[in-house]
Amino acid sequence: MSSPTAPLLRIVLAAALASAAALAADKPNILWLTSEDHGQQMGCYGDTLARTPNIDALAAKGMIFRHAWSNHPVCAPARSAIITGLHSQSSGGLHMRSMVAMPAGAKMYPQYLREAGYYCTNNSKEDYNLRKPDGTWDESSAQAHWRNRPAGKPFFAIFNSTKSHESQIRTRPHRAITDPAKVRVPAYHPDTPEVRQDWAQYYDKVSEADADAGARLKELAAAGLADDTIVFYYGDHGSGMPRSKRWPCNSGLEVPLVVHFPAKWQHLAPKEYKPGGRSDRLVCFVDLAPTLVSIAGTKPPAHLQGHAFAGPYQTAAQPYLYGARGRMDERMDNVRSVTDGRYVYLRNFFPHVSQGQRVDFQFQTPTTRIWRKLYDDGKATEAQSIFWRTPKAPEELYDLQNDPDEVRNLARSSEHRIILEKLRTAMRVQAETTRDVCFLPEGEIQSRSQGSSPYDMARNDAKYPFARIYDAADLASRLHPGAVPRLKELITDSDSAVRYWAALGFHMRGAEGVALGLAELRRALGDASPYVRVVAAEALATYGPAVDLNPSLQVLGELAPPEKNGIFVAMAALSAIEALGPKAASLHPIVATMKAQGPSPDNRYDSYIPRQIASITGKAASADAEGAPKARGKRKAAKQANP
Repeated sequence: MSSPTAPLLRIVLAAALASAAALAADKPNILWLTSEDHGQQMGCYGDTLARTPNIDALAAKGMIFRHAWSNHPVCAPARSAIITGLHSQSSGGLHMRSMVAMPAGAKMYPQYLREAGYYCTNNSKEDYNLRKPDGTWDESSAQAHWRNRPAGKPFFAIFNSTKSHESQIRTRPHRAITDPAKVRVPAYHPDTPEVRQDWAQYYDKVSEADADAGARLKELAAAGLADDTIVFYYGDHGSGMPRSKRWPCNSGLEVPLVVHFPAKWQHLAPKEYKPGGRSDRLVCFVDLAPTLVSIAGTKPPAHLQGHAFAGPYQTAAQPYLYGARGRMDERMDNVRSVTDGRYVYLRNFFPHVSQGQRVDFQFQTPTTRIWRKLYDDGKATEAQSIFWRTPKAPEELYDLQNDPDEVRNLARSSEHRIILEKLRTAMRVQAETTRDVCFLPEGEIQSRSQGSSPYDMARNDAKYPFARIYDAADLASRLHPGAVPRLKELITDSDSAVRYWAALGFHMRGAEGVALGLAELRRALGDASPYVRVVAAEALATYGPAVDLNPSLQVLGELAPPEKNGIFVAMAALSAIEALGPKAASLHPIVATMKAQGPSPDNRYDSYIPRQIASITGKAASADAEGAPKARGKRKAAKQANP
C-alpha cells in the first residue's frame, strides 16, 4: 500500500520537472569554440590565403565583428579578463602567471550562468591569473562536455583548440601545405626563408584549429541541437608570431569573433545582426561576460567593466577598446593601448626596455632569432628595428587604414594632434575609472592587498592614491627634460610607489638624468622600499660615476636572494644585475650559488628566477619542455608555462 504522501510527492516532482523543462525551453544553449594565438587571418575576414572553411561557413550564416580585441596580448591575462569581466590591470591579474584574489563578492561568469539554470563546462584550459572560486564550473577537464548535463538543462560549453598555439608554429617536422612564397610578410618582419616558413606554418595551424571547430559543430548538428544553440567563435589574442603575441598593438590584440544566432534566438542577437553580416561595433573580451549574462536573461552585475552586445540587456556601442601589457615571464614592461577602430595609441611607461625583451619562449621561434641577428648585424630596416630599439617612444600612434603593420609612428605629427590627445585622454580616463592597480611594483600589489584583493585595495585611496602614483608614472616616462625638478620632489614622497617612479624617471633619462639626480639616487640606495633601492642601484651602476658602482652592487647583492627577500624583490634585483652585464660580474658567483626559490604567492612563479639565474651565469635552467622548472612538486606546468 502506498504512503499517503506519495501522491503529493509525485505532484511536487512533476511540477519541478515541468519547471526545469520550462526553464530549458526559455533559454538557449550557448557553445563557445575558441582557438589560440591567431588573429583575423581567416577566409571570412577576407584573407585569401587562409583555409578556414568551417568558420567561414559559420560566418556566412552568422555575423563577424570587424573590430574585436583581446584586452591583453597573451593567454593568462586575456582569459582572466574574460572569466571576470574585468580588465586585468584592474583586477590585479595583468602580470603573466600571477595569482591574485578575486574581488570581494565577485564571481566568475560561469557562476552567474549556473545561477540562471545553466550546466557549464570548460574543455579544458583555464590558466587564470586569479584564484578560481569553488563552484565556478560544473566540470572543467578534458572530458567536460555538454552531453553530460542533466536532462532538461540548457548548457554553456567551451571547447578550446590548441592547434594554432605559438609552440606549433616552429614544431618540426611539419607537413607543409601553405606555400611560403605566397604569404605576406609584414613590414616589421625581415623577408627571409625562415620567416616565410613560420608564417606559412602558422596558416596551416590555423586551418587545423578551424577543423577542430568544424568537428564540434558537426557534433552539435548530429545531436539535433544546432537550432537551439547560439555559437561564438574567437581567438584568444593575435598571432603567435613575434610582435603580435605579447605586444598590445593591433596585431597583438585583434582577434576573429564570429557569432551565430539561430532563427529561434535571433531576438537575443546584437541589434545590428544580419545573417552573413559584418558589424563595425567595437567589442572586446571584457564584454563577453556581461553579454553571456544578458543572453541568459539576467541583468549583468554593475561591477562588470564590459558592455553586453547581445541579449535583452545589450548596451550602446562604445567608442574605444583598451589593451594592456605587464610582466611577461620574468621580463617587466608597462604598456597601455587604446583604439577607436582606425587609430591605435600606445603609451609606454617603461620606455627604457625594448619591445623585444628576451622572453625565452618567444626566442624559440626561428623568426625571432633571425630577426634579432639581422638587427644586431645592422641589416634590419627602420620598420624592422622598432621592435628591438631602446628607448621606445613614450607615445605611439598608428593609422590602421594607411599603415596596417603599425610601423609609422604619428605621435609627433601635428596633423594628428587632435586624435592623439583624444586617445591619450581616453586611456587616462579608463585607467582612473577602472583603478588600474598595475602602476604599483608587482610585489606591492600583493603586499598592499593583504587580507583583501588588488581590486578592492585599489578603491581605497589611503592604500592606493591612484592620481599621485599615475601622475608620477606619467611624468617619469614622458622623458621631458623639464621634469627633473619635479622628480627631485617626488623621490621624497611619502608613498613608496611615487618614489619608485621618480627613481625610474632619472634612470629612464640615461646618463644625463642620473647626473641631474645623483644626490637623490644616492640617498635612495637606503630607501625603505626595496623596489626603490633596486632602481637607484641599477641607475647609479649603469650611468653614475665609478665611485657609485660598488655601493650599488652591494645593494643588489643583498636584495637578489629570493629565500631572504621573496620572489618579487629578487626578480627586480636579478633583472638589474642581468642588465648591468659585465659591470655586475662580481655578483655572478653569488647568483650562481643562491637558492632559486623563495616566498611567493603561488608556484606559478617558480620558473622565472631559475631562468634569470641561467641568463646571468650562462648555465642552462632546469626546466621542462615548456620552460617551467621541475623543482617544486607535481603540477600542470608543461601546459601552463607559455600558453
